[in-house]
Amino acid sequence: MKPSRVRRLSRVGLTLAGSAALALLAGCADLRYYWQSASGHLGLMRAARPVPEWLHDSGTSEALKAKLELAQRIRRFAVTELGLPDNPSYTAYADLHRSAAIWNVVAAPPYSLTLKTWCFPVAGCVGYRGYYDEAAARAEAGALREQGLEAAAYPVPAYSTLGWMNWAGGDPLLSTFIGYPEGELARIVFHELAHQVVYVAGDTMFNESFATAVERLGGARWLRTQAGAAAREEYAQFDARRQQFRALTARTRRVLTDVYASKAAQEQDWATVDAQKNAAMDDFRRRYAELRAGWSGPRQGAYDGWVARANNALFGAQAAYDHLVPGFEALFEREGRDWPRFYAAVKRLAALPQDQRLQALRADEAPPAAAGLPAAAPPHPQQQQQGGPGA
Repeated sequence: MKPSRVRRLSRVGLTLAGSAALALLAGCADLRYYWQSASGHLGLMRAARPVPEWLHDSGTSEALKAKLELAQRIRRFAVTELGLPDNPSYTAYADLHRSAAIWNVVAAPPYSLTLKTWCFPVAGCVGYRGYYDEAAARAEAGALREQGLEAAAYPVPAYSTLGWMNWAGGDPLLSTFIGYPEGELARIVFHELAHQVVYVAGDTMFNESFATAVERLGGARWLRTQAGAAAREEYAQFDARRQQFRALTARTRRVLTDVYASKAAQEQDWATVDAQKNAAMDDFRRRYAELRAGWSGPRQGAYDGWVARANNALFGAQAAYDHLVPGFEALFEREGRDWPRFYAAVKRLAALPQDQRLQALRADEAPPAAAGLPAAAPPHPQQQQQGGPGA
């Protein structure tokens, strides 16, 4: 390893360790959690090498080289066409030798889709807690279930450090998502870079819906102007399924929300509420089975695991990624589909109190029909929810 890289990583280690100490003093969580967070991210950065090194390495497979070259074209497109930050992020690559970058833990009460939150120094209060070790994440989810909450741990392929680590090399491309199909690879890069444009501490739904809108708008433009027919066809086939699944989950969230706000719930008639909740979940799984029966080919069962584990926590987490997307898409149209103007408008919204941000975005949630864009959708099933430290 080059001396300059050693010094850089040493500074990273000190920075992360310092952040952990500050977090502990702030009373956010215990030292062990922050230590795994700091050391986990440091390990990820140690594994990263500049993309040109991988491309000139005889041990790099031709398939990986092709993906890395594609990712660099996507990265340049993000800057030149979408106005996303031009910095070191996604110009290096790390092979993590595991299936996910981190595992997120989410939890919600038995009769609510409102997520439990955890508070962090930079990210603010968010509805998830990330772990670099899968066993630790599952243990945390189990502990939350023992407290009477509905909980889940799910894999996350990427997360954003919000640009805070660009001085040390930025966020790298990862083995956990580099193999995605072209359209999905473009979406995830655009999503994570969007977090470096606007991020409001403590407002997960605003942040994630904004990044999802950028990934969808930018992804549609990439596919329309840069991708070949095969990539567009592959994306269209899966995205049609994703839209169907998104519509089904949105419908189920509405039903569950109504159940939890019903007269029976207000009167604490939990037997009736449980019966209505179970009926809603049974209907969700029946409708999913009907959808799945109409699908064929690769990734037919891509959502099976999510459906099998579906609970209040997963429904609540999913809502953060698509609930406000139509409002952001409408804002993009009102700003003349001009990226700098759009980002400036989003920053103005970010400066408002949370209730005013929400009201402004909901004022015109239906995206214009002329936009020609796919409906808001949950993430690619391989990636589940994007998140983690600052995501």
